[in-house]
Amino acid sequence: MRKKEAMTETFERRGFRIHAGFLDRAAQETLVARLRDCLRIAPLYQPVTPRGQKMSVRMSAAGRFGWVTDRRGYRYEPRHPDGMDWPPIPDEVLAIWEAVSGCARAPECCLINWYGEGARMGLHQDRDEADFSCPVVSVSLGDEGLFRMGNTERGGSTESVWLRSGDVVVMGGEARLRHHGVDRIRFGSSTLLPQGGRINLTLRVVS
Repeated sequence: MRKKEAMTETFERRGFRIHAGFLDRAAQETLVARLRDCLRIAPLYQPVTPRGQKMSVRMSAAGRFGWVTDRRGYRYEPRHPDGMDWPPIPDEVLAIWEAVSGCARAPECCLINWYGEGARMGLHQDRDEADFSCPVVSVSLGDEGLFRMGNTERGGSTESVWLRSGDVVVMGGEARLRHHGVDRIRFGSSTLLPQGGRINLTLRVVS
């Protein structure tokens, strides 16, 4: 996985470790091609919340598990809602985890979220996993997204940062259970995806 070291900057906000510019353009393009292979096996779908509200983000996954939400609730499942197994996590994605996670365990789930124009993700915690000592690693591809970071409890002050294509965020330690979300994207701010939009990958150890 190639990087342009001169453009890489690592900093922290509220315990979230942000590797800005971690992936160069060539690495991003390779990653998008691998993800398209995954989505041919397990296509994007539009999930609904347990209350029946459609989410604005479309979703799929790779790995042993995928995270799903429907009328039955939020949970991890070994199969796509259409019944097929999730595809393996691409080697290029696993290499990112190995480079930044500091975790001896391999990820069991790679969520693939696609943000179209107007899509967002409300503040939430990642707490459906069994081992909170393992971080969540997030990879941004395509249009810029305004990433908001909150607290372990709901409410209180928040801080936001624009994530650009090729940025990688590690949510571990004090940040592991902090609320976070994406308020909006700058649709058309990147040329990586021909039709625009943002892909966000989140890598997790589930069991």
